[in-house]
Amino acid sequence: MQSYTKQTPLGSPAHPGPGAVQMRIKTSASPGERLSQTKSMVIPDPGQTQKPITRHRRNQSQHNVSDISTTDHPTILKGEYLNKAKIADGGKKLRKNWTSTWVVLDVNQLLFYKESKQEALTNLKPGCKPEGIDLCGALVEWTSEKSSRKNVFQITTRSGNEFLLQADNSTTICKWHDAIKKTADSLKAKGWEGVFPGKPTLRKANSTEFLSRHGSDLPISKEPKPENRRSLIFKLNYSASDTADKNGVKNRLKKFISRRPSMKTLQEKGIIKDRVFGCHLLTLCTREGTTIPSFVQKCVQAVEKRGLEADGIYRVSGNLATIQKLRFLVDQEDELNLDDCQWEDIHVVTGALKMFFRELPEPLFPYRFFEPFVEAIKTKDDKQRVQAMKKLVHQLPKPNHDTMKLLFKHLQKILTKSLKNLMSTQGIGIVFGPTLMWPELDGGNMAFNMVYQNQIVEFILIECSEIFGPAGK
Repeated sequence: MQSYTKQTPLGSPAHPGPGAVQMRIKTSASPGERLSQTKSMVIPDPGQTQKPITRHRRNQSQHNVSDISTTDHPTILKGEYLNKAKIADGGKKLRKNWTSTWVVLDVNQLLFYKESKQEALTNLKPGCKPEGIDLCGALVEWTSEKSSRKNVFQITTRSGNEFLLQADNSTTICKWHDAIKKTADSLKAKGWEGVFPGKPTLRKANSTEFLSRHGSDLPISKEPKPENRRSLIFKLNYSASDTADKNGVKNRLKKFISRRPSMKTLQEKGIIKDRVFGCHLLTLCTREGTTIPSFVQKCVQAVEKRGLEADGIYRVSGNLATIQKLRFLVDQEDELNLDDCQWEDIHVVTGALKMFFRELPEPLFPYRFFEPFVEAIKTKDDKQRVQAMKKLVHQLPKPNHDTMKLLFKHLQKILTKSLKNLMSTQGIGIVFGPTLMWPELDGGNMAFNMVYQNQIVEFILIECSEIFGPAGK
C-alpha cells in the first residue's frame, strides 16, 4: 500500500528557505506515478506489477490493461508484395481473381493493403484500410489443384474463407508460408482458437474492476450453423425403425429389378425399338437385310432431288433442334418421308446424314484401316497411291464398301454443280474427313490426323471412278 509522510517544518536543514509551507507528497516504489484525479482509488493486487496511470479522466477505465505479450508469437513480417486470390467467402465459392497486394504478417493476423504505406504517403492518400485474416485456427497448406500457377499455398480460416497466396520467387513464398503456418500453429497450441487474441473481450465493470487480461479466460459460446443443427436433428430423429424401412425398400427394389423383362422381350413387344443412330453399321444392315442403311439412301435421294444446287450444301449447318427431331423419328418409326414440309430445309437432311456417320460406334473407315490409309496417302507416286487406295477400299467389309461407294458417287454429283452450290473437292474433304474416319485412340497428333483425313477423302473423291469403277457398276 502507498504511504504518505509529512515534510520537515520551516527552517529545517533539508529544505531551507523562507516562505515554505508544509505539503504532502507520495512516496512510491515506482517513480513517475501520480495519484488518480478521481475520488476513488484502485487497490492493486500485491503480486502484480503496477503500470503508470494516465492523468486524463476519460482514460481512467482503461488503466492496467494487459495485452498479450508479442514475445510469444512468431516473428512479424513487415510487408511484401504477393499475388492474392480469394476463392471462398464463408464456404461459398467465389470466382478466382488474382491481384497484387501488400501483405503484412501481424501478431495474430494477416493484413492485405492495396499498396505499401510508403506509396500511400507518396500519393498523398489518407491511409490504406487493410483486409485482415484471423489466423486463429487457420489451416495453411500448399496446393497445386486450385491454380495452374506455381508456388501457391492456401489459407482456410475458421469462418470458411479461403485465400490463395502466390509469388514467382520460391524463396519468398516459402518464407511467407513458413511464417504464417508457424503463427497459426502457435496460436492453436496456446488454445487461442476461440477468440481474437489481440483484442480482449470487455467485461461490464465499475471503477474498481479491471479488463480481462486474457481473452481465453472468458467462456466462448459459438452459435451452431443452421446446417449443423439440421444434421443434429436428423441424427436425433434417426432410429432403428428407419433402418428397417430402408432395408424393406432395398429388398423390394431388388425384387423389382430381378423380375424386370429382358431387353429381348421388350424389343419383341415393341416397347423398345432398335435404334438407327449410334448402331453399328454391320448390325444395322443385317437387321434391314441390305448392305446400305435405308436412312442413308433416303437422304442421298432427297439431296439429289432438291439440293444439288443449294448454296454451301453439306457445309452449311441446319437447325439443330429440327435435326434432333428428325433423328428421334428415325429411331422410333420405320417409315420416313423426307419430302414432308417439316424437312423442307435441305440443310436439315444433310445435317442428319452427317450426324449419322459421326455417331457410328466405328467409323465408315474402320479403325484397323486408319493407319494403312494414312500410309497409302503418303505415297509419292500417283499411280501407286491410286492402286494402294483401291486395294484398301476393296478390302473393306461389304456394308462399309457399298455405303462408301454410294456416298462418294453422290458427292461427285455435288461437284458437278459447283458453280451453283460453291462447293469444291477441298471443301468436301474438310467437311467429311473427320466425319468418316478417325483413329481409335487419340494418342497421336490431332492436327496431323486431321490433315491426313481431309487428304484421303479428297483423293478418293477425285479418283472415285478409278477406285470404285465407272458409274452404274
